[in-house]
Amino acid sequence: MVVAYKHEPFTDFTVEENKQAMLDALKKVEADLGKEYPLIIGGERITTEDKIVSVNPANKDEIIGYVSKANKELAEKAMKTAEEAFESFWRKSDPAVRADILFRSAAIVRKRKHEFSALLIKEGGKPWNEADADTAEAIDFMEYYGRQMLKLKNGVEVESRPIEFNQFHYIPLGVGLVISPWNFLFAIMAGTTVAAMVTGNTVLLKPASATPVIAYKFMEVLEEAGMPAGVVNYIPGPGSEVGDYLVDHPRTRFVSFTGSREVGTRIFERAGVVHEGQKWLKRTIIEMGGKDTIVVDKEADLELAAQSIVKSAFGFSGQKCSACSRAVIHADVYDQVEKRVIELTKEVSAGNPATNEHFTGPVIDQAAYDKIMSYVEIGKNEGELLVGGDSDDSKGWFVNPTVFGNVAPDARIMQEEIFGPVVALSKAKDFDEAIEIANNTEYGLTGAVITNNRSHLEQAREDFHVGNLYFNRGCTGAIVGYQPFGGFNMSGTDSKAGGPDYLIQHMQGKTTSEMF
Repeated sequence: MVVAYKHEPFTDFTVEENKQAMLDALKKVEADLGKEYPLIIGGERITTEDKIVSVNPANKDEIIGYVSKANKELAEKAMKTAEEAFESFWRKSDPAVRADILFRSAAIVRKRKHEFSALLIKEGGKPWNEADADTAEAIDFMEYYGRQMLKLKNGVEVESRPIEFNQFHYIPLGVGLVISPWNFLFAIMAGTTVAAMVTGNTVLLKPASATPVIAYKFMEVLEEAGMPAGVVNYIPGPGSEVGDYLVDHPRTRFVSFTGSREVGTRIFERAGVVHEGQKWLKRTIIEMGGKDTIVVDKEADLELAAQSIVKSAFGFSGQKCSACSRAVIHADVYDQVEKRVIELTKEVSAGNPATNEHFTGPVIDQAAYDKIMSYVEIGKNEGELLVGGDSDDSKGWFVNPTVFGNVAPDARIMQEEIFGPVVALSKAKDFDEAIEIANNTEYGLTGAVITNNRSHLEQAREDFHVGNLYFNRGCTGAIVGYQPFGGFNMSGTDSKAGGPDYLIQHMQGKTTSEMF
């Protein structure tokens, strides 16, 4: 009997003991900077000459680690290893044993929570609270998916008749390719990996090239927790070589991807091609981007509205697929909300997250920096620059929180995903128009409505077309098991990570019927 689990609590860093624990953890991580990390295929450590260089986005001169880079030959070796592990033992392994590996992994991470968070601060540029939440979510994914597997391991009851006995149960799919993102470099990487593994599949883990060290550290956790060799294989490498090769591979059974719309749609298209020797239709579990809107009604707590916009737009430098990048505000209260958003934004700045003095840290790399700043220039022609718009990439990649006002609903900065600390404010003449504007993008991930009008909340519940809709709060911060996460339209396959249907997507249903 597994005890009930709620979710991993967040750390209060105003408590001196917790603050000191994080400072100690940062020192420990700093002592390990610059190390080399091999691939892991079938438990074997493989070092290559070609390396991925992971750098601290807040300090480009600080090398987090040198990570061996996979190529097609090593990807093929990993595929054969994973397929052999799947066929020889893992597909028939006891689901309870697989779940226990997740529970033990969660316990290991929990004991070293600040150490992992410190690595997220260094490798991902996350402020303390964002890093702590990322680590907590990784723990939650392991705990939640382990418990979900225990619920599913005996299948689902179906009807039988006096002349027959029918059973319906789930079996694993095969070898899965997991391509994880850099923004939730621990939580999503760990969650997508263990979901595939606990359901009886073997995994080829290709973490984001910007953040491969945390994935290696997680491999060590899984091994310590008792995961057999070959079940998860660690193969960081370029998407254009390793990623494409494995997406196309006839022995790949499914692809789990989190990242940009551009890459996600490309994977979806490639996975739909049946290659010679392939005897299944590949399954895809894809979570892409968002252009997420907070709607502010005239009957709203305006302070709550402004706080929600600023925190949702600038948390982790806006580098969340759920981040608020648009606010649609009722014309009657637009000026008041705009004024308060400006005031709050001026209180936050971008800076080194390790000091815990800044709400906003760096953006992930030069390409992201350049893209964001190009959108700032676009925004200057599409709206009124109210605050921010400045940046500095001399030491790290820092973009100060930026707000544009009076932006037309069809403007590029209202339509295209920027993935940075930039938010556009737009007016609506009434609530109907606000919902219409909120729905006018190709995405459908998250949204929020700030109002005290009950009929408007119910209208939004029906008509605001997003996978995760929040009332009277910001549009970021889904908790595993509480707010299953995934979006509509070009936001992906609405896989609902951290929800009761997620594991099923990694399995297939099998019906057996015995006649008497």
